[in-house]
Amino acid sequence: MSLSIAYHGHACVSLVGPDGTVVIDPFFDDNRVCTVAASEVQCDAIGVTHGHHDHLGDAISIAKRTGAVVFTTAELAKFLQEHGITTHAMHVGGSHRFRFGEVKLVAAFHGGSIAEDTGHTVCTPCGIIVRMGGFSVYHAGDTALTIEMELLGRYDHIDLALLPIGDNYTMGPEDALHAVELIRPEAVIPIHYNTFPVIEQDAEQFKRAVETQTPARCVILQPGETHTLE
Repeated sequence: MSLSIAYHGHACVSLVGPDGTVVIDPFFDDNRVCTVAASEVQCDAIGVTHGHHDHLGDAISIAKRTGAVVFTTAELAKFLQEHGITTHAMHVGGSHRFRFGEVKLVAAFHGGSIAEDTGHTVCTPCGIIVRMGGFSVYHAGDTALTIEMELLGRYDHIDLALLPIGDNYTMGPEDALHAVELIRPEAVIPIHYNTFPVIEQDAEQFKRAVETQTPARCVILQPGETHTLE
């Protein structure tokens, strides 16, 4: 069994397993560091952590073209349904088994309004745990450091944690390091940094801190690069 993780910059990743492909936070066309156009993306499912434009991104256009199901929190799912998208509504704490694997939504501390919604619908942000290809991947979404992360380390074996390190809008490198200590993953990939000047960070410095202060490995991916779990 294996699972490949392709990083597209910012918080956008593709997970490719034996039973399907999942894209999380599909921010492609307005993502200045991304090497892939939304029109090129093929996937079976899309996960969205919250409604901000740099995470909801191209979910609507990709889902309409590919027929991919979008899984997200109930309020955001309702908004997407109104745009003709096939969705699977969930909420924080809930899990569901799809054909490609199992998904669980977990807590994230952030804002949640839907950028494209003129009615300014507020939705709950979340993190996403995807279990597929024999591995468990935690995408934290946009979040602060939270004590809830300790529960992941206690009850969920996380093979790979995708953690924001950009600061300003999310936790920065120091808090992300504390998150690694709480979650206790086998490996970490930093995300949500260097897309805009205000979230520029030194990923190599974060990697050194992770690998000297925790048992986890830290894998730095440039947009367009892939890491495989085997």
